Formats: sequence, C-alpha cells, structure tokens
Amino acid sequence: MPERRGTSANRRRIIDSYTVATDGACSGNPGPTGWAWVGEDGQWAAGALPEGTNNIGELLGLLNAIRDHRSVRDLTVQADSRYAIDTYTKWMDGHARRGWKTAGGSPAKNVDLLKELIAERDGRRQHGLPDVVLEHVRGHAGHRLNSWADERAVRAAAHAAKGTARSWSSLDGQDPIDVSIDPPRSAQDKPRSR
Repeated sequence: MPERRGTSANRRRIIDSYTVATDGACSGNPGPTGWAWVGEDGQWAAGALPEGTNNIGELLGLLNAIRDHRSVRDLTVQADSRYAIDTYTKWMDGHARRGWKTAGGSPAKNVDLLKELIAERDGRRQHGLPDVVLEHVRGHAGHRLNSWADERAVRAAAHAAKGTARSWSSLDGQDPIDVSIDPPRSAQDKPRSR
C-alpha cells in the first residue's frame, strides 16, 4: 500500500513496486475537466476543474499519480493517453530547454503542469529512485484499472460541470475501490469522443 498522506517522516517507508492507472476526462474540450488515478490495490484519487481540456486532465492524472506515490521505488503508471506519456518521456525537457517552446517554435501548452512534472521526476532522481515507468494501455478496451480511472475522471468532470473545483482521495479517508470487479456498467468502457 502506498504511503498515506500526513504520516510522520519516521513512519514513511519505500514501497518496492506499485502500479496505477491514470485518466482524464473533459465535457467539451475545453470544458469541465476531471482527472484520476487508481492503484492496483484500489487506492485512488480524483479531481475536478470547472474549466480545462482533456490534455490537462490527462497530465493532472499523471502528475498526481507520481506525487501521491513518492515512496514507491518502482512506480509504473499505465495511461491511455499517448499525449501524457510522450509529454513526460519525450517533450517536456525539450520544451524547457527551448524556453517553453515546441520544436516548431510555438509556445508550449500547459507549462505550469510540465514544470511540476519535471520537479517530481527530478525529486525522484535526487532521492535515488528510478524514473517512473509509463505504459500505454488501450482505453475503453477492458483494462480494468484504466476503466476505473476513467470512471473516476468522468465522475470528477461531472462535479466540475456544477462549478466544483476539488479533489478526493482514498489516501485522505474515502473508501478504496474493489478493483477485483469491473466499474459500474454506466461507466465501464463506454466509448466517447475525446
């Protein structure tokens, strides 16, 4: 189980390995946005922004998955977003080197999130932890953890549509999810435009 927020420093320990799935959702694009991560043991977190994009939701899912699992030595993040994976593994350092410009010279998008992702990655390196492993999974294709992350992100986007900006987490007292079962039929692998 990952480290709980608010635990004392002397009770913290490094977990050997852990896998989480992430997802983002947006009603309209831009529009009300949600993000989520769901861990292999049913721990989860989700958040809502009244205005954002699907890419922002995807990056926030990744960022919070990494941030919430700083005590995991070998962290694997599964995502259905090639954008989030490529941003983290290929693009963000180049954008930073070019003064937050893309290879084509256009202003990079979501710079604040890129800076936070770089800080989290560099923090892991400074603590002697290996880089996060990112795995692409096909969304809406029966991958249970991704389906649960999608369910949580869509639910968060629905809260965002009501003007609610907030986050929820099993690490802060919400009940864990039973990831041995599929998410509710209303959310499970329902194709939607992204």
